[in-house]
Amino acid sequence: MVEAVGEGVTGLAPGDYVILNWRAVCGQCRACLRGRPWYCFDTHNATQKMTLGDGTELSPALGIGAFADKTLVAAGQCTKVDPAASPAVAGLLGCGVMAGLGAAINTGGVTRGDSVAVIGCGGVGGAAVLGASLAGAAKIIAVDIDDRKLEWARGFGATHTVNSRTTDPVEAIRELTGGVGADVVIEAVGRPETYQQAFYARDLAGTVVLVGVPTPDMTLELPLLDVFGRGGALKSSWYGDCLPSRDFPMLIDLYLQGRLDLGGFVTETIPLDQVEQAFTKMHHGEVLRSVVVF
Repeated sequence: MVEAVGEGVTGLAPGDYVILNWRAVCGQCRACLRGRPWYCFDTHNATQKMTLGDGTELSPALGIGAFADKTLVAAGQCTKVDPAASPAVAGLLGCGVMAGLGAAINTGGVTRGDSVAVIGCGGVGGAAVLGASLAGAAKIIAVDIDDRKLEWARGFGATHTVNSRTTDPVEAIRELTGGVGADVVIEAVGRPETYQQAFYARDLAGTVVLVGVPTPDMTLELPLLDVFGRGGALKSSWYGDCLPSRDFPMLIDLYLQGRLDLGGFVTETIPLDQVEQAFTKMHHGEVLRSVVVF
């Protein structure tokens, strides 16, 4: 909820119900001027620094911050949505769930009748499954090493599941797609091993989407002849290639119509003082999302 606006802010007023995003588009860079603002190369945050009461400057994560009851952001980081949506659900679109939905719909271009595989079915991968289902994919194969996450994926629309701890996921995906591989494979882990699985689990001229975030030390080695010979597209998905002003209101409307199960990602709601326990649960794979409620 907007509490106050600064000088020169238009289109927002105190009391507006908004979702925060961490990629406020500039409107002037070469991507924006070419009509691709979701790729904006000069996204920005608030110019005024947040401070503690004693004047100590803060560095909010991703320009938004977290685990605080107030934050200071640029106007472009606020997107108004229907206030009928629960805050616990609306807030999910601010990061991980939008990343997964967008990886399928925006980056992967999943459409009616496609076969889709999603490797890694935590919050982001589960959202990719949901996005593929929303787009009308005919076959959605969820891959993970945790049967609990695979069951969650079924709830979001997966038609098949593969536990890659006991089954070769590439062979399983090919077998489930008539021996050819999936049209779109979404890698939501961010590891070289799982990326290679995604690369070889797609059909010829298919698409691989990397939405899992690697660590700086990770490297990838693939035979260049395979990269050439398999064709298709190898894409990275930044924040689900979303445009918040376009995507957030649409997805909230679909949720309110009962057509998008965003509520399924809210495993629990917790007070702020239980954040550390929530991180432990997340690392153990016990939750999709723990949502802090003030």
